[in-house]
Amino acid sequence: MARPAVRLGVVQIGLLGALAVLVLRAAQVQLLEGRRHAAEAQAQRTEHVVLDARRGTLFDRHGTALALTQETYHVGIAPNELRDPGADAALIARRLRLAPRDLERALRRRYAWFAGPYTALDVEALRAVRGVHLEPVLRRFYPSNEFARAVIGRVGDDGLGASGLERLLDSLLAGTPGSAVVLKDRAGREYESPARVIAQPIAGNDVVLTIDAELQEIAQRALDDALDRMDAEGGDVVMLDPVTGEALAIASRRRDGGARPSAFTETFEPGSLAKIFAAAALVSLNRVRANEHVSGEGGKYQLPDRLVTDEHPLPSLTLADAIRVSSNIALVKFAARLEPDEQYTMLRAFGFGAPTGIEFPAESPGKLRLPKDWTRPSQASLAIGYELAVTPLQLAAAYAAIANDGVLLQPTLIREVRDPAGSVRYRHRPEPVRRAVTPAVAAKLRDLLRGVVAAGGTGARAALANFQIAAKTGTARRVVGGRYAPGQYTASFAALFPADDPQLVVVMKIDNPQKGSYFAAETAAPVTRSMLEQALAARTVALDRARLSNVAPTAERAPLEEPDGVVPYVVTIPAPAALPDSERVQFARAVPDVTGRPLREAARTLHRRGFRVVVKGWGVVHHSWPAAGDSAAAGSTVTLFAEPRH
Repeated sequence: MARPAVRLGVVQIGLLGALAVLVLRAAQVQLLEGRRHAAEAQAQRTEHVVLDARRGTLFDRHGTALALTQETYHVGIAPNELRDPGADAALIARRLRLAPRDLERALRRRYAWFAGPYTALDVEALRAVRGVHLEPVLRRFYPSNEFARAVIGRVGDDGLGASGLERLLDSLLAGTPGSAVVLKDRAGREYESPARVIAQPIAGNDVVLTIDAELQEIAQRALDDALDRMDAEGGDVVMLDPVTGEALAIASRRRDGGARPSAFTETFEPGSLAKIFAAAALVSLNRVRANEHVSGEGGKYQLPDRLVTDEHPLPSLTLADAIRVSSNIALVKFAARLEPDEQYTMLRAFGFGAPTGIEFPAESPGKLRLPKDWTRPSQASLAIGYELAVTPLQLAAAYAAIANDGVLLQPTLIREVRDPAGSVRYRHRPEPVRRAVTPAVAAKLRDLLRGVVAAGGTGARAALANFQIAAKTGTARRVVGGRYAPGQYTASFAALFPADDPQLVVVMKIDNPQKGSYFAAETAAPVTRSMLEQALAARTVALDRARLSNVAPTAERAPLEEPDGVVPYVVTIPAPAALPDSERVQFARAVPDVTGRPLREAARTLHRRGFRVVVKGWGVVHHSWPAAGDSAAAGSTVTLFAEPRH
């Protein structure tokens, strides 16, 4: 009997030993390693994720979205979870615009995934379908891909600003990401768990730019057309409000289709556009009398180290004549009365040789050497716009100072910054940099520039029918590889509109026009006129039309026969068909002046004169396009722009 007892004892000891090992192992797992195993288990069925913050929107000055963030979705489908595979598959194929055969093939897998991205409208009907899993993704969207691209910039693949204002304003626009815990099934698929959000994302701030979308479109279209028609290498257009320093439009284009921000970053020698700043020094320091003449030298003037020539030589010239016909000889002679320090100080006063301070990355300061570094021909060269490198934006800011009674303002692209709730956190106020010249001198400079667009001036092709502008042409040899390239020129034009009380400064630059003339008078000047005409015809452009009227008051005119009336929407009135089409096109007539008249009266008057009429707005006529007094073919359309009667 001892042997069985021994065997039983051995078994008991073994069982007790095994039980002890199990207890010890359990204690080790539960007490010593419990937290680690719990964390591993938690990690297998949950995951911490970052909740992206909605990036702020970029608006134009009128509230048009230029860059915004849209919520899109990736779609995942678990076939074994679909309640009604046939009906659900048909709905999914329809909403995701998939071929039924392609969807059927995808659903043979354990999990089908469709990248899309799909909009909220696309997936709205799928939210209630069991087995359909939506993965939200925030995507930056640009309504017009080429609109102001060089200025606005783009967001990179990492969701951060990569260029332009998207990069500069990244800290304002980006917002603060949130975090959440999502659940996962045994296959590792994630499920939304709204109740387990740890921190809600905070959306970024919205930024209202100073850009006027309609002016920007006008500038881009005009620049594109000019480059195509003239076979030019590239060009820039800058439009500024001279009273506030706000940039209303900045367009840059290259012949290859590129849109680098050359208006901010690339310099050129302005040529004759800089002559007005030499005139500013002469007038400010009283170095020239109003009727003082210098000889035109027959169009050729030999200096010790260079020959100065004129394209439009005159026997003798005043300073006004020199600006009007852009005389190199006269400006060189007049500028010789200035000391180098005086000439340099005036150029610096107008902002040359330093960044403008606009909110844009990598702005070029241009180039203006100190007088101690000048050579013997430097004074003459600077008087006519050489040995000076500027950006189109610097030129626009300098001309804006002339328009703004001599005060140089820091240009800006930012009008407002608003938090996600819509409260204004920042609003731009004009920021004076310095007074470049006195108001009296600025008025004199505007008078000089007004002569450029008068009959006989180099900018005559930019003249408008009913509004006066002050402007300057510039045609300069181009520097390529450190040398002046033979046969290559930069044509540029600067305009203040209107001349008396400027509301808009336009600078246009065309690089190396190849077809037709390369002179600014025949290239950049007429294109600028076209842009101003389009701006006048555009209803939403940021111009105060109450200050634009250059026509005589209409109160003394005899009343029209028709009673007052208001047309509250756009209407078209057909022209009479009494004349054959061939005669009607050839028969041109002046557009009557209906400014200040009720719309119905104005429309009937134009109708009787044989014009078609399109009305925009309501109330009384503010202006028409074509303008009063312009010639237009009978049967053509006249657009009336109206405002409520005050």
